[in-house]
Amino acid sequence: MKYVRATFDMVNEIQNILHTTIKAIYPDYYPKEVVNFFCEHHSKQHILEGIASGNMGVLVYNDLLVGTGCFEGNHITGVYVLPSYQKQGCGSHIMNCLEKEIAEKYDIAILDSSLPAANLYENRGYKNVGRGVFELENDVQLVYEIMEKKLKIDENTV
Repeated sequence: MKYVRATFDMVNEIQNILHTTIKAIYPDYYPKEVVNFFCEHHSKQHILEGIASGNMGVLVYNDLLVGTGCFEGNHITGVYVLPSYQKQGCGSHIMNCLEKEIAEKYDIAILDSSLPAANLYENRGYKNVGRGVFELENDVQLVYEIMEKKLKIDENTV
């Protein structure tokens, strides 16, 4: 397993990871409006912007791209792993890499957790610090947990 920076020639594979994962997992947790919102949000243009930022990576496993992660500042903006590679440590590997990179500049990592990912983040030491609500079509609300994790130990409290 190897996590590397995403490059522009990977945009189609990254979009496949995002859309495949969203369409396979999210319908068990969210109404169709939310699933559609996430697929539209993860457009090729949005992915190209993530790649251009230098903050998007991909997880390579047996020479295949199986996951992706992205951050902005100290905010982890997305972690997705193809369903057939979930529960094999892929998401944790991506999170380790993102947290390590964020810890170079920040003491705390923040993320907005989808319902299916909340347990993964809680098991990694993230704490719920709030709840966000995003209004969608047909009076549907996307509700998500705002979570954070302290990345650096305060030497004065040790």
